[in-house]
Amino acid sequence: MQIAMETCASLSDDEIIELYFQRSESAIDETDKKYGELVFRIAYNILNDKSDSEECQNDTYLDVWKAIPPTRPRVFGAFIAKIARRISIDLYRHKARKRSVPSELVSSIDELEFCLTDEKNVLESIEVKELARALNTFLKTLSQKQQYIFISRFYFSYSVEQIAREMGSTPSSVYKALEKIKRALGEYLKKEGVDV
Repeated sequence: MQIAMETCASLSDDEIIELYFQRSESAIDETDKKYGELVFRIAYNILNDKSDSEECQNDTYLDVWKAIPPTRPRVFGAFIAKIARRISIDLYRHKARKRSVPSELVSSIDELEFCLTDEKNVLESIEVKELARALNTFLKTLSQKQQYIFISRFYFSYSVEQIAREMGSTPSSVYKALEKIKRALGEYLKKEGVDV
């Protein structure tokens, strides 16, 4: 079954995934049309470099092409974002070994450090799966607005200014919300028995 290409509107996620299963090169064009800006922003927030971000964008499309088929993602946007984030972090680590790279990734992780580590590295003090479970459970206790702020800052590595712009808010109100969320996270992790 061939999917009819629409020129003015983007295809649905299911239609784009079907193009991958057909091994149609237009799948990448449609992915870029619908998710290109998101992929670039994820990469740029981590790498802070236009050229490197474009490289990650292309590598993301290549990895999606390799993964589909056999994978059939349930949430295509999240699937792409996860791949883009992994590729961007890998490139960041590679470049950081060679030189110092300014990044929102470092800033956002540094903000959480107080509640994720004590004297030991978080990977030594708790299992990653247990931390993920605790964070997912914690996220469910937040309002939608707080979830958006948390995920934007600590998963997508958006700057506070970007989050404020997207929410039609001010950076100071986003900072205040982040402080409140971090305090609540610290308390939640203590209650769950996670060393902080």
